[in-house]
Amino acid sequence: MERTTKKLVVLGAGTAGTMIVNKLRRRLPREEWSITVVDKDDVHDYQPGYLFIPFGLNTPEQIRKTKRPFIHGGIDVVMGEIERVDTAAHEVRIAGGRILRYDQLVIATGTSPRPDQTEGTLGPQWHKEVGEFYTYEGALALHDQLDTFTGGRLVVHITELPIKCPVAPLEFTFLADDWLRRRGLRERTELVFVTPLDGAFTKPVASRTLGGLLEEKGITVEPDFMIERIDQERKVLVSFDEREVAYDQLVTIPLNMGADFVAASGLGDELNYVPVDKHTFLATGYDDVFALGDASNIPTSKAGSVAHFSVDVFVENFLEHVAGRPMTHRFDGHANCFVESGHGKALLLDFNYDTEPLTGTFPIPKVGPMKLLGESRANHLGKLAFRHIYWNALLPGRPLGLPAEMSMAGKNPA
Repeated sequence: MERTTKKLVVLGAGTAGTMIVNKLRRRLPREEWSITVVDKDDVHDYQPGYLFIPFGLNTPEQIRKTKRPFIHGGIDVVMGEIERVDTAAHEVRIAGGRILRYDQLVIATGTSPRPDQTEGTLGPQWHKEVGEFYTYEGALALHDQLDTFTGGRLVVHITELPIKCPVAPLEFTFLADDWLRRRGLRERTELVFVTPLDGAFTKPVASRTLGGLLEEKGITVEPDFMIERIDQERKVLVSFDEREVAYDQLVTIPLNMGADFVAASGLGDELNYVPVDKHTFLATGYDDVFALGDASNIPTSKAGSVAHFSVDVFVENFLEHVAGRPMTHRFDGHANCFVESGHGKALLLDFNYDTEPLTGTFPIPKVGPMKLLGESRANHLGKLAFRHIYWNALLPGRPLGLPAEMSMAGKNPA
């Protein structure tokens, strides 16, 4: 009797989706499994590079490439807008009428800024006096806007969490301080960091360290600010408790949300993130749907490092799952984030679901060369080097030699 080939469909060919299909194509027999990856276009951006574009520290060519060269042979690539998933029929509907059947589905469509969700954001000054750097177009526009900046009130604002790369707004603020000093504009500029949190960051230990850096650099923090609207005519942010923050140049991080098809398919929470088991990524209530990367609701940073570590865990679990065995590997929420602090230095945070960022050395105890929860030149160089690693090792699915599970080696107890 002829064997029927099973179908794995992966939605999204960003960081997580590309890693998944490349790693699983090596591990799943081709005569038993077909693999299809779906995305809306053939553009792949190295999103951490958006941060540097406004300051002229990255060129567009360094961060934008086409997707197909990074996807291995033996994987079907479908370009099209995903309309919805019919979990009862085990089908994915693509705009234009195409239907893809699946035996196992992975949702890896990430998260996107949604400026339309905050009143007044998309006014006539959008991508001008109201800027953002969470999209390629926004980062380029902000570069042009900063080029004409001569001083005033520069406000960096977070709408609401979660956001992808939650340290990026802080990094932008620190880099802006450095950039303004190099241009001789810092004394003529008031830098303000506006956040819905009660401090600089979500993790208390890191928040104290990062908050101290903001204070050292003379950056004003406006905490507990829940925005209601942006009044572009008066150039102010207005909170629900009627506080106002004035700006001359605003850099806002809009509300982030998962893909619309997730809501249309009944698979998401109020922000279109897929509820999953935080250790295995299996979608709640399903045995044939997983969500990885920024598309899931796991309670850790929406960051590239999380995608990297979680995919390593997922691949082993998936192979057990489709073989009918229990999934024995557990993701611990491991996140590893560089924080650019300006002047050619950066911090490094390493944490998981249960352990806050601690001081110490990484990746080798007492040797480093990178310093945890402290500024160093090595950390900055590590962040810059990662772009090359991303394109040449991470996306192709090559091992990086870093364990998916967080290690306490080299860390100093709190």
